[in-house]
Amino acid sequence: MPSSPTIPTGAPCWVDLMTSDTDRSRAFYARLLGWDAEDPAPEFGGYFNFTFQGVRVAGCMESQPDAPGPDVWSVYLAVDDAQQTVDRAVAQGAAIYVEPMAVGDLGVMAVIGDPGGAAIGIWQPGEHKGFGVAYETGAPSWFELFTRDYDTAVAFYRDVFGWETRVEGDSPEFRYTTFTRGETQYAGIMDASSFLPAEVPAHWSVYFGVASTDDALALTTEMGGNVVQPAEDTPYGRLAVATDPTGATFKLLGPNLAATT
Repeated sequence: MPSSPTIPTGAPCWVDLMTSDTDRSRAFYARLLGWDAEDPAPEFGGYFNFTFQGVRVAGCMESQPDAPGPDVWSVYLAVDDAQQTVDRAVAQGAAIYVEPMAVGDLGVMAVIGDPGGAAIGIWQPGEHKGFGVAYETGAPSWFELFTRDYDTAVAFYRDVFGWETRVEGDSPEFRYTTFTRGETQYAGIMDASSFLPAEVPAHWSVYFGVASTDDALALTTEMGGNVVQPAEDTPYGRLAVATDPTGATFKLLGPNLAATT
């Protein structure tokens, strides 16, 4: 059984998928990551949870006709008080996409746009504490912001969400800051101003842990997805970017080839 993570305030606590085809998404992630899916909850618009070995790891909901947009994975940060967090965010230049709203007894959610335009979810836990496993194979394993306004973003997440930040790279080729508590890293911010295409907005991404990045990419294409960025060994693992069969982008994190041979 995977272990339950300790989720500090400000850290990623949940991810969910807005998809145009829930049946296809269920089948895809079940085969790719070994997930099961709970029954949809009619009282929450058909929202359902994915589980891994019986533990909740992500959510999913069908796209709404009155809110058209691309299929997308979203990241949520844990907070003690959603309304106070939104107020602080707005004071720091954020936009409100979804006002704080109670989701039954599960918790309180909101969605904002940070000063660089990246959407980020806010979750004040109630009965739903967030994912029960993370940073392991088969689960969400890393969370990363690509932004064109790096310095502003680092200050924003530090001031609004209480991040303790650590600079991992500060060269023109690689400017990267992580949110840390002690020696544990929870998320990262990448200066993407030099390479993010003009038509691609600033955004948060989720990486899923896999035993083999190359095998996961091969399975993705076999099931109708696409490779956006081929697998590459890095100091952080073997990384890749792909889309699922409905076009939602996700990233993969597996061991480097040298570590498996």
